[in-house]
Amino acid sequence: MGTSLRILYALTGPPGCGKTTAILKINNILKSSNVKIDGMYTEEIRISGRRVGFRVTRIATGESGVMAHVDFKSSYRIGKYFIDIKTLETIGVAGILNGLDSAEVVIIDEVGPMELYSNSFINAVRRLLSRDIPAILTVHYRASHPIVYDVKKTAGDRLITLNESNRDRIPYDVSREILETLGKSAS
Repeated sequence: MGTSLRILYALTGPPGCGKTTAILKINNILKSSNVKIDGMYTEEIRISGRRVGFRVTRIATGESGVMAHVDFKSSYRIGKYFIDIKTLETIGVAGILNGLDSAEVVIIDEVGPMELYSNSFINAVRRLLSRDIPAILTVHYRASHPIVYDVKKTAGDRLITLNESNRDRIPYDVSREILETLGKSAS
């Protein structure tokens, strides 16, 4: 019987605590050790210091698109942001599903209120939780949805609340454990 690859980290914390920064550091560390990664991450779009939307990027290809914006017209809305579900699904969900089929690690940033409008996104996260593949997800601090609870429960001891005192160390700790599990060494 082989070693289980079941490692799932869930990073959480209030907005601005460094979840996306931590995910991108983990991504860079793993990529430098030739780990095949897919999934998605989201970043703020700012104009003159003011947040106006969010961009979603697929990790394996770098393809990106505007997932939410104050100027969009959509029936899906969180606060002042209107959500483009199609962009989330064609870029982000595609990255998750491809990662399940052909990557060594899947990264999802973030399981949050905007993404939870998409049933395809929820189903992709559900599939990930049922698989034996290393994964790192970020979860919105206050999101209350069954899939968020499932992510946190599956992560167990690997549910980490980021803060100023741990956010610089966590990417290295997470990367080290994943590299050990994959039988790879850090570059």
